[in-house]
Amino acid sequence: MLAMYSGQIGSFSSRDLLLFFIMWELELIPVYLLLSMWGGRKRLYSATKFILYTAGGSVFLLMGVLGIGLYGSNEPTLNFETSANQSYPVALEILFYSVFLIAFAVKSPIIPLHTWLPDTHGEAHYSTCMLLAGILLKMGAYGLVRINMELLSRAHSIFSPWLMIIGTIQIIYAASTSPGQRNLKKRIAYSSVSHMGFIIIGIGSITDTGLNGAILQIISHGFIGAALFFLAGTSYDRIRLVYLDEMGGIAIPMPKIFTMFSILSMASLALPGMSGFVAELIVFFGIITSQKYLLMPKILITCVMAIGMILTPIYSLSMSRQMFYGYKLFNSPNSYFFDSGPRELFISISIFLPVIGIGIYPDFVLSLSVDKVETILSNYFYR
Repeated sequence: MLAMYSGQIGSFSSRDLLLFFIMWELELIPVYLLLSMWGGRKRLYSATKFILYTAGGSVFLLMGVLGIGLYGSNEPTLNFETSANQSYPVALEILFYSVFLIAFAVKSPIIPLHTWLPDTHGEAHYSTCMLLAGILLKMGAYGLVRINMELLSRAHSIFSPWLMIIGTIQIIYAASTSPGQRNLKKRIAYSSVSHMGFIIIGIGSITDTGLNGAILQIISHGFIGAALFFLAGTSYDRIRLVYLDEMGGIAIPMPKIFTMFSILSMASLALPGMSGFVAELIVFFGIITSQKYLLMPKILITCVMAIGMILTPIYSLSMSRQMFYGYKLFNSPNSYFFDSGPRELFISISIFLPVIGIGIYPDFVLSLSVDKVETILSNYFYR
């Protein structure tokens, strides 16, 4: 777990492209071991699928890093600041952008390269799921902002309408697919795919509002996704069931878990006062105020996103209904289950407090990102 966490922190803190790639690769091995040794019944299948997808994406990342480092100089220039001032021919920049986009699309994940995620979450131990949902997926979104947006701004201007379309399709597709999942963790995984669509749209809007909203959504979903997987895992520890149609009626014997799960399900469906609502609202404003797109495409994308937000409560609330309401497990012979202990309650509340804090006072996060966002977007105005 610590090796996985070290690789993730290294990717976010590296100021050098080659170090970014090394740290990106470093966290794959611990995740593979966590999956293959401590996963569910299909753990080897999901671990193999994970490593094939992510290692395949890493090949494209290495190609992009070497291309940027070796272009136009006898000495490799792999520093982020030096590379940000480098200009490339448009065709070459589009090529670089494409290889980086494939690498980050696998990790984010962006459809159709997302199929490893539900299998991985479905089989992984919930502690691994927390780090996967909370940090690993955000590495792809961070790479899109840090490399594709900042270093390859002309290519990003060309690709951004396609990112908006893909993000919109992703919200609807994942929100429509999620209710069909019997596995509790797979249903939460598809909700993660849907929420990543808002991040892609925010990045594609090329406005300071949209990009700030995307960054806020990255942080917000990191907390909400990790908390939902934690509560799914604590429920599994007690009832030893993972399929929703076998559950039911655990609200009465486990009221604390029921309360926390219900609150965080509301946060996931963007209830006002929670961080998800603020992040998605700012992304909406980012699209509407974008100068790059005509009025009709903006209205169309906004309407489709709104439909996606309507679909979110359907899978989120039906998940709570199937788990906690009814009488199936409450009337079973071993219906006495231990409720959440002090340690689990402490972890749930610790993750929930930032969700409500950002929802009430989002400027706490936005004040940290606004200067960097303006620096990144300045490239688009002078070019």
